[in-house]
Amino acid sequence: MSIRTSTLAAAVAAALLPTLSIGSSHREAPNITRLPTVDSTDFYLFNSYEPGRDGFVTLIANYIPLQAPYGGPNYFAMDPAALYEIMVDNDGDAREDLTFQFRFTNRLGEGGRGIALGIGGANVAVPLKNIGPVSSADSSFLNFRESYTLTLVRGDRRSGNADAVTTANGGTTFGKPYDFVGTKTFGSVQGYDAYARSFIYDIGVPGCAMPGRVFVGQRTESFAVNLGKVFDLINLVPVDGTVFPGGILQDPKNNLLSDANITSLALELPASCLKGTGNGVIGAWTTASLRQVRILNPVPTFSKPEINGGAWTQVSRLSHPLVNELVVGLPDKDRFSASEPRKDGQFLTYVTNPTVPAIVDALFRDAVNQTLKTSFANLAPATPRNDLVTTFLTGFPGVNQLAKVTPSEMMRLNTGIVATPAAQQSAFGVAGGDLAGYPNGRRPGDDSVDITLRVAMGRLCHPLTLGGQSVDLGLCKPADAPIGTAPLTDGAPQSSADFDTSFPYLRTPISGSADE
Repeated sequence: MSIRTSTLAAAVAAALLPTLSIGSSHREAPNITRLPTVDSTDFYLFNSYEPGRDGFVTLIANYIPLQAPYGGPNYFAMDPAALYEIMVDNDGDAREDLTFQFRFTNRLGEGGRGIALGIGGANVAVPLKNIGPVSSADSSFLNFRESYTLTLVRGDRRSGNADAVTTANGGTTFGKPYDFVGTKTFGSVQGYDAYARSFIYDIGVPGCAMPGRVFVGQRTESFAVNLGKVFDLINLVPVDGTVFPGGILQDPKNNLLSDANITSLALELPASCLKGTGNGVIGAWTTASLRQVRILNPVPTFSKPEINGGAWTQVSRLSHPLVNELVVGLPDKDRFSASEPRKDGQFLTYVTNPTVPAIVDALFRDAVNQTLKTSFANLAPATPRNDLVTTFLTGFPGVNQLAKVTPSEMMRLNTGIVATPAAQQSAFGVAGGDLAGYPNGRRPGDDSVDITLRVAMGRLCHPLTLGGQSVDLGLCKPADAPIGTAPLTDGAPQSSADFDTSFPYLRTPISGSADE
């Protein structure tokens, strides 16, 4: 397949936002650190590779980062005052054509009264969210329950036509499983898995002839990153030590998120219902919004801790990983969280001269040169970064570029490219010769840290092997990226083997107590 940059992509290179990412999106802006329940951590968009699910697209938006599995007694409920949304653009104008809105409700057990025990003649409310075993067959000891509604809006997400997404029997309320507090509560890891899977629903999507599926619940953290060292001025030599002695060695122990959970909002929808009348390529992103005004209740109750009012105000946004952390300057990170893809040109100054490659050069030039046995005077690729414009803003012509090109930061997926079975996926996506992977969408097993670190340092300036052939993308020259072919890495490997092969793909969360 020939993949060449378009004249348009080259023309807009000097006027757009080439985004750069190296990982996930946890606590990425000052304001969102104060609002963890609406902090989006990862967004996945891929053609479903579960056997028998050809023609479906999976969208997964993760929220509430760095959940300690033992984080009781309240654990990690979604915010009932928030609006969580997954948007799809199918015509290329960087505006949402379809929006899937999630709204959450929580209530106490015993029909909202809360479980109470008779103590010395008094009826006393219990302090815990469960007081006995919980299973899909019996949840009577559960003292806290979450549910949600799902709405599809066509057109503008605030003024378009809204219709309820329904269960197979026409219901409009979906249950969310209680977090995995431990094996005594749920019997075993397998017991929790069976319980959680009972909350996978077949859904009727308005205007779509075929049913989809939805699941919302806690999952094992799906992102792998050498987190502490990466943000300690990248406290490692970011070259694969299994190939070049002196670099970081690949080791699952380097993934410092391996003991954490997250909460996933997962949809599986027929591609035919997403792609509209375009060319089969879609763009997507996730956001969370709060009401503009919040007044705290000086005498708070379970049902009314505050009063919320005013317009919905976006406070979180995510498509490609780690854009806000490592591209946007600290003064404007919250602005990026509140912005829309069509307005991304406002961040031009931060990215026309990307800083991360310069930081890598400043920190590691000597170490990388020594490890690779080279003597480059500057490791950072030359500007302008047309390769980043194509990767993150316009998509690749003939692969994942929408029919209309409106440069904007969103995940793009060609729904017509056949999904690669899990066992055959390359963890390096397109850079590994697998066109069904990142940045043509993003699958859970795509090692986005290594992929985007390599892209940041100019991998796309060098030929790729696609379909058994060497392909020059024509975005930049090999001489523009001196270490573009180096096996850059954070040493925390990730692949499809770390995930399930069926919806919702992300694995059963880590137990809050040891599995006895």
